[in-house]
Amino acid sequence: MSGKRSVDSQDDGAFGAPAAAESFVLPRPLRRMVRFIVSLCSGRIAIPNHVGTVSLAVYCAAVTAQGVVAGGHTATVFQAATSIAGFAIEDVRVSGNTHTSELDILQLLGLDGTTSLVALDIDTARQRLTELPWVQAAEVRKVYPNTIEVALKEREAYGIWQHGSDLALIEKSGSVIAPLRDSQFASLPLFVGRDAETAAASVEKEFAEWPQIAAHVKAYVRVASRRWDLHMDNGIIVKLPQDGLSDALALLSRLDAEQQILSRDIASIDLRLKDRTTVQLTPEAQARRQAAVEARTKALKKAEQNI
Repeated sequence: MSGKRSVDSQDDGAFGAPAAAESFVLPRPLRRMVRFIVSLCSGRIAIPNHVGTVSLAVYCAAVTAQGVVAGGHTATVFQAATSIAGFAIEDVRVSGNTHTSELDILQLLGLDGTTSLVALDIDTARQRLTELPWVQAAEVRKVYPNTIEVALKEREAYGIWQHGSDLALIEKSGSVIAPLRDSQFASLPLFVGRDAETAAASVEKEFAEWPQIAAHVKAYVRVASRRWDLHMDNGIIVKLPQDGLSDALALLSRLDAEQQILSRDIASIDLRLKDRTTVQLTPEAQARRQAAVEARTKALKKAEQNI
């Protein structure tokens, strides 16, 4: 009996254990991990100094980076880091600005002495500059390590547009540039009324042949979006037709050359009808004319009595 038990035990040890081991073989990656953990616990693998400190620092950096990204502060952190590294914008060179102040440019771009040149978005800066009233086009260039160059092309003021009680500077195309703030542009022609700003471009061409008339025009007043009334610098109003403007101006020029009509004491000249020119006297001129007519009538009656 004892011999049998011995054989059974040997059978279990020779065949049972390997069979059980073969049924629980770990995959190769896990076997490597288990060997590493066993070696680490048994002390066969030495842990370098400061591994804990470095690991903690890496962990903190990872958590901070995750917080920056999740909070949307990546650009701010990047700008601060590059500024500290010596890329803060310290010099701004502006050219082509006659009516645009450098202070407005700095404020619009958000340049406060700590802005990073590396983090500055050129396309965004250019787009912001074109939003300034006088700026038609803008170019922005980085000059490392701490300088940006801004080149502006400004709009050209063609005239002053009065709409209601407001005054605005306009381009030749009729586009509004900015409200009129001072008397710097007082010499520009004044266009008054609805649609006057869009029709202003035609004035230069229409009056090109009559500079002696245009030189004395104080304001071009648009009437019913169809025609112009000229308000002269001496107070005379010249009513121009919708069609045949060139012929009307030629007639006005001839009347002024022959009869100095634009220098007389009259209120208005109506040229809207081709076959008729109507002149309205000022109240003072009418009173003088009435007095002259009455004096002449009395003189005629007296002459008739003496006969």
